[in-house]
Amino acid sequence: MVRPSEEIVVASRKSPLALAQAELAMASLVIAMPRFDFRIEKMVTTGDRRRRWSLEEKGGKGLFTKELEDALLEERADLAIHSAKDLPSEMPEGLSIAGFLARETPEDVLVLKDGVDVPARIATGSPRRRVQLRYIYPQAEFVEIRGNVDTRLDKIASGYADATALAAAGLNRLGIASWEGVSFKKLSLDECVPAVGQAAIAIQCRDEDVSLYEAALHTNTGVAVRLERAFMERLGGGCQVAFAVNYTEELLRIYHKDCGYETRTIPFRYASQKPREIADQLIRQLELGDV
Repeated sequence: MVRPSEEIVVASRKSPLALAQAELAMASLVIAMPRFDFRIEKMVTTGDRRRRWSLEEKGGKGLFTKELEDALLEERADLAIHSAKDLPSEMPEGLSIAGFLARETPEDVLVLKDGVDVPARIATGSPRRRVQLRYIYPQAEFVEIRGNVDTRLDKIASGYADATALAAAGLNRLGIASWEGVSFKKLSLDECVPAVGQAAIAIQCRDEDVSLYEAALHTNTGVAVRLERAFMERLGGGCQVAFAVNYTEELLRIYHKDCGYETRTIPFRYASQKPREIADQLIRQLELGDV
């Protein structure tokens, strides 16, 4: 248990976006917990080191979280900041998601090379994005892409591909509203259903410390992301599966290869009380698997 006199060490990946998210988390934590001092500990994950890996082929599970979780379990850090979409459905024993910061806009953005209206070659390592973008651009060829946000933007500007897709939240958090050589086109939630937890920043800690951070967390975001994660837990999906769920303004959007696009209106009160029951009922209705 963290004591009031102690410094709280915040584990974060070293990428510019990860550090921007860690700073946002620290800003909320400092306001909610003024008696504490906070320090970011920068870490490199397996996913960061293996930049030539295809995340789809390697599975992606835990590649961007394990080293941060190990730091929590070994008490080298007190909390870890993650992109919620990177967190696997299974949590290591002894660790919990304390909650989430207020969610940014969850949509994806199509990044187009200047002069391109209809991309013939789209770069993305996400099966979720690839399958859904095929509905919009059925003639397009798809290739892999890795790297930080600025690296991907430069690759499209230089002609590696005609387009890629990025999370709008990531661009906003990095302060990127434009980039030389490319243009941005936001995709609606109906055009491309986001990944589970997309645009939410998760705070993970040891089980016994969950209550310590409650004042810094956003209740509505927690309800939405926990409902989305309930589907991921039941279906065994993750960011490297062609499966997507988003809950925004009481509308649940789901994409799955076995049912295509589906929407359901879910009252917020019901979503806050019974996320697993909702997931089980809808999975049975859509015949997506045994629950």
